[in-house]
Amino acid sequence: MKHLLMAAVAAVSFNLAAAVEVAGVKFDDKARVGSSELLANGAGLRKKLVIKVYAIALYLPEKHSDADAVLAARGAKRLSISLLRDLSAKQFVDALEEGMANNHSEAEMVALKDRLKQFSDTLLIIGEAKSGTTVVIDWLPESGTRLTVNGQVKGKEIAGEDFYKALLKIWLGNKPVQDDLKQALLGKAS
Repeated sequence: MKHLLMAAVAAVSFNLAAAVEVAGVKFDDKARVGSSELLANGAGLRKKLVIKVYAIALYLPEKHSDADAVLAARGAKRLSISLLRDLSAKQFVDALEEGMANNHSEAEMVALKDRLKQFSDTLLIIGEAKSGTTVVIDWLPESGTRLTVNGQVKGKEIAGEDFYKALLKIWLGNKPVQDDLKQALLGKAS
């Protein structure tokens, strides 16, 4: 009986290690960003018509089901994106820039312009991202926004929490890239 109980506990513990799965992509239920341990807030699937584009998970210091609370939350954050189809860096950049423009005024975009160009230029250098590529966008309060592709840090960190919040608004803003994806990232998926 003791062995059966230990096996059950081990099975539950194993399932918690990769508790979030979207379109066959497993996201850990926790992530370490800098010195912070973050929790998977939610995860979802980006689709364009019927094509699965990527799976994405949002990690925060504590769970929030309200977009404004996520944007106001202090501390480290992570967006983890796993591509489900081949994309050119240009397609990825165009989608990011469009998502930011849809959720910001012209004046806000002017304030973000140089940092968005730095981020976009870093992505464009990558050239192409194949299906299975992992793109991680971290907010590290002590240093800025860090871009990592397949485990390799790309470019320089970008200062300003406003920039990271602007990126988050692509998925969590008033005009998100996909409404049901916003709900999934907020942990409200059906």
